[in-house]
Amino acid sequence: MEKKQASYGKGAARMAPMEVSVEAGNGAESDWLDDDGRPRRTGTVWTASAHIITAVIGSGVLSLAWAIAQLGWAAGPAIMLLFALVIYYTSTLLAECYRSGDPETGKRNYTYMDAVRSYLPGTKVKLCGVIQYANLVGVAIGYTIAASISMRAIGRADCFHYHDVRGRSGKDECKSSSNPYMIVFGVVQILFSQIPDFDQIWWLSIVAAVMSFTYSTIGLGLGIAQTVANGGIQGSLTGLSVGPGVTSMQKVWRSLQAFGNIAFAYSYSIILIEIQDTVKAPPPSEAKVMKKATGISVATTTVFYMLCGCMGYAAFGDAAPDNLLTGFGFYEPFWLLDVANAAIVLHLVGAYQVFCQPLFAFVEKWAAARWPDSAFIARELRVGPFAISVFRLTWRTAFVCLTTVVSMLLPFFGDVVGLLGAVAFWPLTVYFPVEMYIVQRGVRRGSTRWVCLKMLSAACLVVSVAAAAGSIADVIGELKEYRPFSG
Repeated sequence: MEKKQASYGKGAARMAPMEVSVEAGNGAESDWLDDDGRPRRTGTVWTASAHIITAVIGSGVLSLAWAIAQLGWAAGPAIMLLFALVIYYTSTLLAECYRSGDPETGKRNYTYMDAVRSYLPGTKVKLCGVIQYANLVGVAIGYTIAASISMRAIGRADCFHYHDVRGRSGKDECKSSSNPYMIVFGVVQILFSQIPDFDQIWWLSIVAAVMSFTYSTIGLGLGIAQTVANGGIQGSLTGLSVGPGVTSMQKVWRSLQAFGNIAFAYSYSIILIEIQDTVKAPPPSEAKVMKKATGISVATTTVFYMLCGCMGYAAFGDAAPDNLLTGFGFYEPFWLLDVANAAIVLHLVGAYQVFCQPLFAFVEKWAAARWPDSAFIARELRVGPFAISVFRLTWRTAFVCLTTVVSMLLPFFGDVVGLLGAVAFWPLTVYFPVEMYIVQRGVRRGSTRWVCLKMLSAACLVVSVAAAAGSIADVIGELKEYRPFSG
């Protein structure tokens, strides 16, 4: 008889050890366990693509018209395409790091942090952990803000339509606070956060991906319609002009912030390894599947981004709002705006979970290792896809409440998006994937490939710092006039 102990899983649902006894060579275990003793993964290139699209085509797409407005027709689309190429390339490097050693039989790295730990020294591992998980908290805050803005926009669009139909003034009556909507979104996230594992939310990712295409397509269609109604394309080659209301320094800061907005729109590297860990075992290798999924997803999202960003700028020119569907560049048709904003909210419900599950799993795995005999942590009750434990309910609820309160304190959608994109872009999307790839492939120091990889990393560091500076300057400007919890 041969006994094998299954490893701990990513979430609390897999934290209890399990004994599996099989006859050697009878193949029974291989029917439902992977090579690492965990339940067999079933993900494909299409489910991985759905996860990536859910993470990528998010609220960031709605700020791209504003970003292009700051940069103009010459630089805007070119920079967006450049970001797409960099993201794709560094994602393929990161995908190679899922297994240490042989790409088909090597040791699996279940999370981004596990991959960094396998290839880089301890100090860099700690730095990566701080940056990654702080960024995930930031993404949760950004998505809460975006969802509340869309929910409020539905009520405002209906209110505007009500006044227009009756020929009444008084649209000031349509003003409302986003705080109640943030609370509603938080309650929904408390419910969905009880799903224990990343691989159990594939259906939520597919729904979210469909919703992202829905509102992106509506935004694109409205942009085209507005451009036709204008009788031509708005905007200029250099973007926002310096003049009344816009100083030369504001032009510089906003241009830099636009870099951060574009980076945020493409950001998903921090959960790439977690997505790859849902892909079924070779052949083909998980790296090959992930590279294909990355290519499909980045190409798809780039087409949407180009169309939505460019048509939004063509419709509104320098006056493009920082959120195309909620900045009220559009008022009619109000019902179509309602559909688009409802789709945004549904998408963000799923995207919030896609990004937060790695953080949830990290804390729960640490707690299980720290207190292995605690019933408070290990005992749970399963109800469908949900696995309820006192610890999970307490910790995940507290996390959602914290991000909701912070969102109510800082409801600056465009500024938060730009800052998140800037802070996460260089370290998580470029630096760590490049450094891990150099170690894994044994790239010789001073070689042509080594120099090119280092130059890419250095260039992206400059971009990241500049974009962060632009976003911080804008946040400081907003805080001078903002009162906390005023909505």
